[in-house]
Amino acid sequence: MDSLNEQQLAAVRHGTGEAASDKRALLVIAGAGSGKTSTLAHRVANLIAHGADPQRMMLLTFSRRAAQEMERRVGGVLQKSLGLAPTQMLPSLPWSGTFHSIGARLLREYAPRIGLEDSFTIQDRADSEDLMGMVRHDIGLSDTKNRFPQKGTCLGIYSRVLNTRLPLDEVLHTIYPWCAQWESELKRLFGAYVEAKQQQNLLDYDDLLLFWAEMMAEPSLAAEVGARFDHLLVDEYQDTNRLQCEIILAMKPEGRGVTVVGDDAQSIYSFRGATVRNILDFPNQYAAAGDGASAVRVVALERNYRSTQAILDASNAVIAQARERHAKNLWTDKQSSQRAQLLLVPDEAGQARWVADQVLRQREAGTRLKSQAVLFRTSTHSAALELELARRNIPFVKFGGLKFLEAAHVKDILAVLRFAQNPRGRLAGFRVTQLIAGIGQASATRLLDAMAQAADPLQALQQFEAPPQARQEWAGFVQLYTQLREPAIAWPADLDLARRWYVPQLERIHEDAQVRKLDVDQLVQLASGYASRERFLTELTLDPPQSTSDQAGVPHLDEDYLILSTIHSAKGQEWKAVYVLNVVDGCIPSDMATGSTEEVEEERRLLYVAMTRAKEQLHLIVPHRFYVTQQAAGGDRHMYAGRSRFISEASMKHFDQITWPQADAINPSAASGQAAVLQVRLRARAAWR
Repeated sequence: MDSLNEQQLAAVRHGTGEAASDKRALLVIAGAGSGKTSTLAHRVANLIAHGADPQRMMLLTFSRRAAQEMERRVGGVLQKSLGLAPTQMLPSLPWSGTFHSIGARLLREYAPRIGLEDSFTIQDRADSEDLMGMVRHDIGLSDTKNRFPQKGTCLGIYSRVLNTRLPLDEVLHTIYPWCAQWESELKRLFGAYVEAKQQQNLLDYDDLLLFWAEMMAEPSLAAEVGARFDHLLVDEYQDTNRLQCEIILAMKPEGRGVTVVGDDAQSIYSFRGATVRNILDFPNQYAAAGDGASAVRVVALERNYRSTQAILDASNAVIAQARERHAKNLWTDKQSSQRAQLLLVPDEAGQARWVADQVLRQREAGTRLKSQAVLFRTSTHSAALELELARRNIPFVKFGGLKFLEAAHVKDILAVLRFAQNPRGRLAGFRVTQLIAGIGQASATRLLDAMAQAADPLQALQQFEAPPQARQEWAGFVQLYTQLREPAIAWPADLDLARRWYVPQLERIHEDAQVRKLDVDQLVQLASGYASRERFLTELTLDPPQSTSDQAGVPHLDEDYLILSTIHSAKGQEWKAVYVLNVVDGCIPSDMATGSTEEVEEERRLLYVAMTRAKEQLHLIVPHRFYVTQQAAGGDRHMYAGRSRFISEASMKHFDQITWPQADAINPSAASGQAAVLQVRLRARAAWR
């Protein structure tokens, strides 16, 4: 632990060694760039080194990759501290994963005791939208004379209500005011949606947290599950929602063994249902001891290993104005004479030209394009810059693209497996059966109705009479489905069977079948890493690959490229030079996020996150005039604005303010220009004498 600083050591050693008598919960306020991941990894390793059983530790992260990285780091620390040989087996953390994946495991295990069938399948967001759309149509809400919210909006409202634990009417009036008139219809829709999921033995993403929280609301079950784990550690606690907070408190009501790590100043995901209140209120959520001492120990990591002190001074000044926060003041040993820059430009075109100029200037000075990033509040803010970069032949990458599970061919092959796993899943069955030539909506509905009413769904499928034009293809599918329902079939042989049946359908349906087959083959390769079909479907739904395959195209022969990213996507990243676009009121804060004090405060944190991504150079750009698409009458137009309200007069001492272009650059004959202006003024005054 020689590499850790004093604050990190305090967090790592809490409750162990000489401090073993301290049983308080631990809150680690980890400032930006303060070595949060390293601190948490060392804490887990230190607990194991002091006798903690890795099998009795639950580590909750926000991505599968974060959990795997944490396990790798813990192993590395243990290898060094315990003197283990590289060939020795390192302890694993079997209960390390995302909230949703751990929730799925527990629900599967406790299903019989909480009224679930343990064969439930989990549907992704896209499938949840489709099911919401089907239910919306079935109960007649697609036939209304007035505009009723689309299926995606309906699912968003439903999800927000569950994750925030707020009443429907409050969510409608504060987040979805244009839908408030449909409150009673939405209640009916959500009830029918829940009923449809129950009938089909389906769970969606929100159910994984909701049912876990409901299970923990039963004291005996909460005590039983909580007793299985001596330590409960949560990363990125500022991004949790109320359901996740309820789960933590219910599992460990006294706080013993609880460690949460996060930074209230980086809580920027309220649109996902996250609330900064969880981390702000954490010190008061556990009852104080009898002597009045706090039941929570708070350790703040303030030493920053990323940015220069000049950048930290500017960032600290911005977040210091927050209405409520955990006190911390980031500092570093990295000194620099170059302060953060506040650049004033005439308009967005000027902003684009200046960024392109500066990016190339830094490249010539030795800073690669990959080490530079342009950040913005909303994806559309980079439009002018993208045109300028393309004009100058400056390569760039902007995050985005088709998600793996949104590709039709991937959804098809997974639907085959889901339908075999859960014969009552109408959405998967509806999709699969219509892949067969000659089977349409009416035939598929007739089949699924028969299977839903039958005691043995497999028998109902085998006895179903397909339309004459589909009988040959139907016979092949019945054979496949019967094989997939065989308990003795060994995984992943069932996926290979599904692939062999599906490829001819793929070739018939899609012109680019050869490209799409790459993804199907990739799924078969992935399958060997999972113990069962159920585990494969669950894990792939909860943590899918990010993109699909494609044919090899023209090779990208450039050695470098610039990074363009929204601020939300940039969280957790760092670059040598960072340029933040449109630091004006109306953009940061967004004019769509100033309806409440809480929204404005989150926008302040968003700017803080953007600023703390910079290691050596930070440029905040303020265009005096910028282009907006107005929702109200008046259409698209330019607007004028001053710098963001978050850059106060008091904080200006931490910035170098620069105006671009300079007056002499606009008009080289500055003296004659000034004389002309004076002459015009004299004439204007003389007219009234």
